[in-house]
Amino acid sequence: MQKGTIGVTTENIFPVIKKFLYSDHEIFLRELVSNAVDATQKLKTLSSFGEYKGELGLMDVKVTIDKEAGTLTVSDHGIGMTAEDIDKYINQIAFSGAEEFLKKYKDTANSIIGHFGLGFYSAFMVAKKVEILSLSYKEGAKGVKWSCDGSPEYEMQEIDKPHRGTDIVLYIDDENRQYLEQSTIDALLKKYCRFLPVPVISGKITEWKDGKEVETDKDNIINFTEPAWLKKPADLTREDYLKFYHDLYPGQEDPLFWIHLNVDYPFSLTGILFFPKIKNNIEVTKNRIQLYCNQVYVTDSVEGVVPEFMMLLQGVIDSPDIPLNVSRSYLQADNAVKKISGYITKKVSSRLEELFKEDRSEFEAKWDDIKIFIEYGMLTDQKFADAAMKFLLVKDTNDKYFTIDEYKALIEPTQTDKAGDIVFLYTTNPTEQYSFIKAAEDKGYNVLVMDGQLDSHFVGLLENKIEKSRFVRVDSDIVENIIPKDDKKASNLSPLQLNILSTLFQSQIPQIEGATFIVQFENLSADGMPVVITQNEYMRRMKEMAALQPGMNFYGQLPDSYNLNVNTSQAIIEKISSEAEAALKSDVEPLQSEIDSINNQITDLSKSTEEADKNKVKELTAKVDDVRHQMTEKITAYAAGQPLVKQVIDLALLANGLLKGSKLSDFISRSVKLL
Repeated sequence: MQKGTIGVTTENIFPVIKKFLYSDHEIFLRELVSNAVDATQKLKTLSSFGEYKGELGLMDVKVTIDKEAGTLTVSDHGIGMTAEDIDKYINQIAFSGAEEFLKKYKDTANSIIGHFGLGFYSAFMVAKKVEILSLSYKEGAKGVKWSCDGSPEYEMQEIDKPHRGTDIVLYIDDENRQYLEQSTIDALLKKYCRFLPVPVISGKITEWKDGKEVETDKDNIINFTEPAWLKKPADLTREDYLKFYHDLYPGQEDPLFWIHLNVDYPFSLTGILFFPKIKNNIEVTKNRIQLYCNQVYVTDSVEGVVPEFMMLLQGVIDSPDIPLNVSRSYLQADNAVKKISGYITKKVSSRLEELFKEDRSEFEAKWDDIKIFIEYGMLTDQKFADAAMKFLLVKDTNDKYFTIDEYKALIEPTQTDKAGDIVFLYTTNPTEQYSFIKAAEDKGYNVLVMDGQLDSHFVGLLENKIEKSRFVRVDSDIVENIIPKDDKKASNLSPLQLNILSTLFQSQIPQIEGATFIVQFENLSADGMPVVITQNEYMRRMKEMAALQPGMNFYGQLPDSYNLNVNTSQAIIEKISSEAEAALKSDVEPLQSEIDSINNQITDLSKSTEEADKNKVKELTAKVDDVRHQMTEKITAYAAGQPLVKQVIDLALLANGLLKGSKLSDFISRSVKLL
């Protein structure tokens, strides 16, 4: 029997392993099974080259639980180890020193294992004692048993072992008894080892018999040794892809389509990415892309490996060029990983373009489901944004789809403003903004539907991508002004009429929480609505973006600003104006004349630098305010008795969904009386 000390420069290697690997302690099973698979694959390779001439026999990996003995055993029929192999690969652990080790690699468990080849030693996270029983494939080799109780001391002795390969026996410690439960082990094997290239056996298949679950004599193979992503696309049917998808994500709807990745140079990468049906709320925290290294599961935290926007996809990526055990920060800094990320972006965009060209009608049918993915990609990845302009679609209110170039050609003749900009009109809610859409369409304009979660940001991106263009929501102005063709018509009202009407309408706008209104007068079509409420495009966009970006909180706290546009050419407004002027002229005209006279005095005195004149200006300014207040009181008192003014305002509020509660009830009662 050989006794010795494991070759490390510190005696506290095992406490270190337990401490810093504890958060990811379940990966011990992945490491041991992966080692067993490697040993099996190596023997197959040696056999294929004629370097091993014996019978291969069983070539599987078996995980066995013995609850009574408290052991978990991982067994293979691979190349096995001699005493010299164990001494070289197990007893000699190359550490530069515990202090430097702790300082440099204390961040994650994965970095420790990956950098130091500690896959085997991860067993000590859950075991109080570990044994290796091995017989090498080499002719004349003797069986060997190695054991260690978690201290630097080990024992190694020759044994009789009838079968080639290695058994790793873990004596599970009291804190980790869950690893003696078959259900726990099966779940871990399905998570980490479900696609390993060698059959992995875990217990026996069970079936219901006489009202209870009983074991059969059939081995329970938990993995698929030839997953779909390793096959050629030509060898797979639609049903094969769908079966693979539902194996990965049970209970999900069928994906929209998929992209099969297969590249050999300048790196090796295989995989299948699926486009799932995305619900209204973006969920990127579950059912994500799974990352594999040579069919061994690594992680589903693929940030840095795939571009951010592809976190909405599902599926598998497998590359031997991605280190199996590294920290996330290492992944994000690795050059091979960056190239892989760029390749995936290029592959996805080119595949989408192919799908668009191959069957446009099918692509259009799926557009509403993949739109959020495309927009998210364009907003977060410049290269993808450039590529996506070839297959990006926009949809109008008639449910017709266009590429950007097609749509520009459609609207350019009618929707180019006096500055030469093409104006893209859009709606965020076709039902609520119906009256504005109809007014625009009656004028010969076309309106896009931009009602997605990201569209408030996306219109800004499109404005930057499309030269000489503006995107304007259809309710941001009255239709006569929304695409300005020439200078606006001057108002047909006198200053006195404007003053009366302005106060008349401003005084009757109901108080609506979180909203302010600016009264404007427009000389529009006599057939138009008497009053139209619009919302400034710039301020509305700022508030919408503020809701998604905490840094723009200033805009988010501002009230919604609306324009109350009064059509002075409309018959009802003309009636309101003429009746108000007739009723108020005798009272208001003298006050207006007095204001004009005082303002003239203020203008003359403002040119003087004399202190007495400055004081006089202050006195006259206060007097103007007083007279204007008198005028406002008279007009407001008159307006209070004019139900028609309230009615046209409320009609406009109702059209915009702003009339609610008691104000809506008052409107209905007033409507009945006016009828």
